[in-house]
Order: sequence, then C-alpha cells, then structure tokens
Amino acid sequence: MRFSSRSARQLALAAGVLSFASLTACNKADGDFAKTKSGIEYKIYKKEGGKYERRELGPDGDPTYKDRVGKFLVGYTEYRTGKDSVLQNTRTDMGMAVPMPLQEVKQKGMPDEALSLLQPGDSGVFRFQVDSLIKPKSGQKVPGFLKRGGTYVQMFVSTTSKLATPEEEKAMEPELQKRSMAAQIKKRMAAPDFQKQVDAQQESLKTMLATPAVAAQLKKDNAIIEEYGKKNSLNLQKTPLGVYYQVLKPGSGAMPKAGQVVSVNYMGTLLSGKMFDSSDKQGHPIDFPIGLSQVIPGWDDSIIRLNKGSKAILLIPSPLGYGPRGAGADIPANAPLRFEVELVGIQ
Repeated sequence: MRFSSRSARQLALAAGVLSFASLTACNKADGDFAKTKSGIEYKIYKKEGGKYERRELGPDGDPTYKDRVGKFLVGYTEYRTGKDSVLQNTRTDMGMAVPMPLQEVKQKGMPDEALSLLQPGDSGVFRFQVDSLIKPKSGQKVPGFLKRGGTYVQMFVSTTSKLATPEEEKAMEPELQKRSMAAQIKKRMAAPDFQKQVDAQQESLKTMLATPAVAAQLKKDNAIIEEYGKKNSLNLQKTPLGVYYQVLKPGSGAMPKAGQVVSVNYMGTLLSGKMFDSSDKQGHPIDFPIGLSQVIPGWDDSIIRLNKGSKAILLIPSPLGYGPRGAGADIPANAPLRFEVELVGIQ
C-alpha cells in the first residue's frame, strides 16, 4: 500500500488498527461530519463521565495546536476502507499505545493535519478522499483494494490524556521496533506461500555459491578453516551450505523454525583472534527472525540447527559472511569469521 509520502509515513508509524467499538458507535449515531477547509471530514469526541461527547472546532482548526508541535500524541490508530475493511491496527498488531508525531502541518488534507485537530484524551473519526491521498500527478495508481473499498479511507484515533516528549518517544522505540518486527513476521509467516519463499531463498543462495568466482573463494576459505580447526583441536561439523560449527554445550527443546525470532549472545572475531563485535559490547543479545535473510547467511544456516540454550563455535567462509566487500574497518574483504554464540531464546 502506498499513499503520498507523508501519509505513507503516518500509516507506517501507526503500523496497525484497533477496535474502536464505542467510537464507531458514535460515528454511526452522531449526525454529520464536520469538514476542514482542506476537505478532511471529521468528528472529534472528548470523553466526559465515561461517555463520548462531541467537541466542535472552528473553521481554522485548533488554535492550541501550536503549543503541542514537537511532542507526541500517544494512543491507538485504525485505518479502514470506506466499506469498513481493516487496513491497519495498532492495538492488535502492536499491543500497546504508540506515539504519533505532532509537527508543523505543511501539507493540508493529510493525516498530519487530522492529528493537529486532536487534544490529549480526544478520540476522532476522520475520512480522507482516496484521490486526495494518492495524487494522480505523482504517478501513483490507486491500489485495487482501495478502489474496491470505496472512495474514501477512514482513520480512527483514540488518545491517552498525556503527551509524550521526544525523550519519552525515544525510550519507547526499542519496544515498538520489537513489536513491529514481530507483527510483520507473523503476517509473513501466515502467507500461504511462506515456505515456498523460504525454499526459493535457499535455492538462490545455493546458485550464488555455485558461481565460479564464489566457488573458488569458498574452496580457499574451506582450506583455511579446516586448518584452523586442526590447529585448535576443534571437532567440526559442516552444514549443507558450508558453515563449520562445533556445539560446546547442547541445549534442550526444539530447534527454531524459519520465521521465529531468536535471541543470541555472540562474540565475533577474525581467525587471527581480533574481535570485531559482541553482544556484550551492544549491551544485549541480538534479536532477529531466523531464516529470513535478516543476518548473514552463515548465521541463518547454522543457528537454526541449535537448540535453545546451546553454545557453539561457528566458522563461516566469507561467501556466507560479508564476502568481497567486508564490513567497515574491522572485517576485511573475503575474511572467514569465527563466532561464539549462545541461543538464549526462541519466541
């Protein structure tokens, strides 16, 4: 789904849709929509004594908005088509109230302007004409699901009574990112062709490893890794793609499946022993969905073979690591890598 750049950013921030039973009931029972000069249709409610009471605005919007610019409303947002098909839902997808930025309104008729009409504690129903969100002159076409959904998009917003500062919003980001990633993965795994996508990814990787230049580098790295293993008395196994590994401490329970989010403590070094990164350095384990190319291929191919609680050494040929480009100043081109890992969690 792509709207104009600003509305798309707002939709991405919302990242979901909630159930506004009380608010939608007001929407159906409470008269006509008011309308901004820019064409947004709206109804805004303030909760008084457990009930929603309509709050009216003048033609120029909310004059107190200037005092809120730079802060964040906190709440839940829902987008639906004109025929009530849910597009996004923050309550169901995120499971927590999300921050919504309040900034200078530079483009009228968009969700940013709608948010400027709300005060903390308000709830609102907004309708945007699809043609106003997706400008024909921009070259964007109205997606089929929006055409089928009617001529407008509805936005429902329910806010808490307190604004958030930029510092408070920043403190919320790690948890928001974690929940957003989990929601995206859940949706992707629910797709009927999910396993086909994973299999296609694996076949593409195998094809890459079989190309003459990569195969030659792989052969060179394998010789270096095998010599390293002998020198350090390692009892190495090898994955089908070519990662060498030794389990130092077996875990228990099932192994992770493609798409599950795993938490891994790690220390990465070159074969010379020079450390380039670690979870201790980052201050926390790394979380990522296994098998979805969110990390280097060598990690996807090896950590998926470990039980929760396992500790292992991974020796990764450069084509399954950072390849001919390397990574920053610490990982040279075509460098085999050594990781000590611990699979501490599977979500």
